[in-house]
Formats: sequence, structure tokens, C-alpha cells
Amino acid sequence: MNAVIYCRVSTNKDTQETSLKRQEEELIKLANQYHFNVLFIIREQASGYDLERDGMLQLLDLLKEKTVQAVLIQDETRLGRGNAKIALLHFIMKEGVKLYSISHNGELQLSESDSMVLKIVGMVEEYQRKLHNIKIKRGMKRAVAHGYKPEKNLKNLELNSGRDKIEVPIEEIVRLRKNKLTFSEIAATLRGFGYNISKATVHRRYQESQQSIKSEER
Repeated sequence: MNAVIYCRVSTNKDTQETSLKRQEEELIKLANQYHFNVLFIIREQASGYDLERDGMLQLLDLLKEKTVQAVLIQDETRLGRGNAKIALLHFIMKEGVKLYSISHNGELQLSESDSMVLKIVGMVEEYQRKLHNIKIKRGMKRAVAHGYKPEKNLKNLELNSGRDKIEVPIEEIVRLRKNKLTFSEIAATLRGFGYNISKATVHRRYQESQQSIKSEER
């Protein structure tokens, strides 16, 4: 199993170098105990309340690459403090990565309070995802009810399989806007039909089309 060792102390004092070195030595022993293949050792001196840490950002990038299955730490407070700790624990667990700590001499066991908070965060995230999907479906239904023809775009999706569409259907944006859909609903509708587009882009393209029409009328 590939692993990353993460060591952190909270200040830049020279005396903390000893603590960093001790953490690293103890974590290497833990890695050997579990026969982990240590790919990286990250050492940093920064506040645990700060999310913008070079070492932590490096760790998160490594986890996103899916080449690491375990992170070794002294204890959960080395990841962070307060809300930062909860956010990072949530991210790591979502990536399916296991945490091992010296304090537990093995896989990290979360406290009851941390487990409860993470469950709540997970539930909120799941409901946000459901609401987002409901919004897309609602926009698509309204668009179809007002004459939008999804089959025209579905044929194009086969030609662009695996890629985001770059071209934006200006005429459809204008028509859906005339049918009283909001810019947010138009963006959600077009995303549902395969277009990678934001509300801001929809609004900008619509304004550009209107300005173009005015220019032609002059």
C-alpha cells in the first residue's frame, strides 16, 4: 500500500525542528510496521487553523492523483485544528484514503464528536447534490415544455463523447430566455444536455447577443 507521511509543527521556532524530526522517525517506524511503501514525506511548520499550507496542498494533490492509499500522521491535530481539521478529514475520507496515527498505533479512530460532525457534513453535501440535480431536471422539463428539442443535441453528444462542448447554442439561450427561464435555469438546462456552461457565461452570451441585435438595427 502506498503511503504519505505528513509531519507538522505550529511554529517556525528552531526548537520545533526536533519535534518534526521525531514525528518523521516515529512515522517511518509505523510505516515499516504495516509494510507501507512511503512515496513522500511532507514536513512543514504552519498553524493548524490555516488551510493554505504548502505541505497540506501538496498532500491533497497527491490524494487526488489516486496513487496514495494511506496517510500517516502523529494524530488528527497534525492535519489541522478546529474547522480546518474537519474539512480535511472530510476530504481525505471522500477520497477513500485511510489515516494511520502514532497515537492509535494503527488506523485512526475518530472521536464520537468528530464522527458526528462528519456525518452531518456528508448528509448536507448529499442533499446539496440532490437539490442541484432537481434544479437541472426542473430546468430541462421547462425547456422541453417550451419547445426545446433535446434530440438535436443528443445526436451531437455522440460525436463529442468524452469531451466538454465548447460551442454554446446562442439561439437556444435567447429562446429559453424569451420563455422566461432564469439564467441559472438556462445554465442548468444546457448542462443537462451536455454543455459545460455556467450561469455567468449564459448571462454574458445573452447580453452579447442582445447588443449584436441592437447594433444591426442601427
